Amino acid sequence: MLIRERLVEGVNKGITSQHGLIAHGRGEAFDYLIGERTRDFAEITIRAAVAMMFRADRPVISVNGNAAALVPGDLVRLSEVTGAPLEINLFHHSRERIAAIAAHLREFGAVDVLEPTADAVIVSLSSDRRYVNPDGIARADVVFVPLEDGDRCGALRAAGKSVITVDLNPMSRTSRDASITIVDNVVRAVPRMIARVAELGGALDEATLRRDIDSYAHDSILVKAEHAIRSGAS
Repeated sequence: MLIRERLVEGVNKGITSQHGLIAHGRGEAFDYLIGERTRDFAEITIRAAVAMMFRADRPVISVNGNAAALVPGDLVRLSEVTGAPLEINLFHHSRERIAAIAAHLREFGAVDVLEPTADAVIVSLSSDRRYVNPDGIARADVVFVPLEDGDRCGALRAAGKSVITVDLNPMSRTSRDASITIVDNVVRAVPRMIARVAELGGALDEATLRRDIDSYAHDSILVKAEHAIRSGAS
């Protein structure tokens, strides 16, 4: 109920679109099926995701309306501890929503929030999500997108970028096409990523990061997540 209230408040503040409520409901159903907890396969993925962000030359955290409503403080903190800037990217795009999300993130401590411009686009997209910041996603080698749509995930990969996503449906296009897919609820996954950074304690040596990435087998993780959903296995 608390999560739903955050989204309703997000709609009232002009942060979340009404379409975002529908998208959340779909994900919520999958969360019930995995027991509303972070599973072992997600823990493996979270470690790999953090390692990929630290190994990146230009990581960026992409923020949409649902993510801004659900985990604004956690996104700001993740940006701080990884050095990855926050960039707003919206399907239902308007200057008013962009301004509202930027202001909301600043309320939670964000200093610099990148915004999409007409100066840089993802050429294979037709939706407003094609607009990106020339100093952010346009130049990024790794993009962390807590909640993503399949078209843009595929377009980012086609542009040569690695994509880390959080998706409760392991069978979605986004889950399949992403470089790393965290099958978990964003309200658990992002705080857990922050905790993983703390666990590393500055020990960001190449061997540790490489080990965490190598432990992630994309297809195997998705199979395990799907099995958990279909079987109800603990």
